[in-house]
Amino acid sequence: MSRVQLALRVADLEGAIEFYSRLFDTAPAKRRPGYANFAVAEPPLKLVLLEGEPGEATRMDHLGVEVATSDEVTAATGRLAAAGLATRPEDDTTCCYALQDKVWVTGPGGEPWEVYTVKGDARPDLEGRTAIGKSVVAGDGTCCRS
Repeated sequence: MSRVQLALRVADLEGAIEFYSRLFDTAPAKRRPGYANFAVAEPPLKLVLLEGEPGEATRMDHLGVEVATSDEVTAATGRLAAAGLATRPEDDTTCCYALQDKVWVTGPGGEPWEVYTVKGDARPDLEGRTAIGKSVVAGDGTCCRS
């Protein structure tokens, strides 16, 4: 199964979590300092919330397609390169509190897209913690910027 990912950078993480929990009638699948994600079943969506600066307007951080396996990431890398797109693969990278394989491409408007798979969780000891302190696994979302 694959699903589209939308990553938003939000100034008020708690307010955004409350809003999107109501909008999609589901709780976050993962909650870490400066970070939350929702695995929405219908419509199939991975919604990622990254804590931004106070007073900053909500903005799109990046887009993605989550796939089930590393083989699918490899296939996407080949397909995208064959289609003439510049690809930037990242294997065994820790990003957004998860171990991932991914490939980045950039859309015509400069928007970053990733095709990725989650291979494992990172820092499960932080689940549910909301302290603003940034983690050693780039919980500040900077790893997601292509």
